[in-house]
Amino acid sequence: MPRLSDRYPRYKIAPGDAFDLAFEFSPEFNQSVIVQPDGFITLKDIGDVHIAGETVPSATERIRTAYQKILANPNISIVLKDFNRPYFTANGEIGKPGKYELRSDTTVTEGIAIAGGFLPSAKHSQVLLFRHVSDEWVQARIINVKRMYKKGDLKEDMYLQPGDMLYVRKNAISKIEPFLPKSAISAYATTF
Repeated sequence: MPRLSDRYPRYKIAPGDAFDLAFEFSPEFNQSVIVQPDGFITLKDIGDVHIAGETVPSATERIRTAYQKILANPNISIVLKDFNRPYFTANGEIGKPGKYELRSDTTVTEGIAIAGGFLPSAKHSQVLLFRHVSDEWVQARIINVKRMYKKGDLKEDMYLQPGDMLYVRKNAISKIEPFLPKSAISAYATTF
């Protein structure tokens, strides 16, 4: 059974990431590397080492272990230069569907606002939050934003995590609106 991920998961190195390797006591080994599509990097005087999926601390240790074959106790640091920025996606009945960077703590309601807010056709009571729990599992949760706003209680307003997807469903009247005469729609709208 998958478990919920940590709130502050460590970044995992991915193909296409670029970083500098700095050797404190052996600057002749300093180098810039790019993670190849197969997840390997090519290191000066060592060869290929697979690091895709590793966090920066675990990749540092893997590279340190590789260099211990030719250096005594190498002191290595990794400085990421180009990498996949944390993001969330928003789709459905919102003003600007798309992919957005997560620059700081962002809640579901803030994410909806960033993505242009609800359209008139949005079903505020059923915002879906999809979150990857593992490589094979995705957790889906229904968030009733309408109830949160009505009560003025944002306790259920969850923080978004990198890779989350928000989907705002269409309300019932918007689904049948194309089939109703215009006078019926205005009569329905005035009853609320």
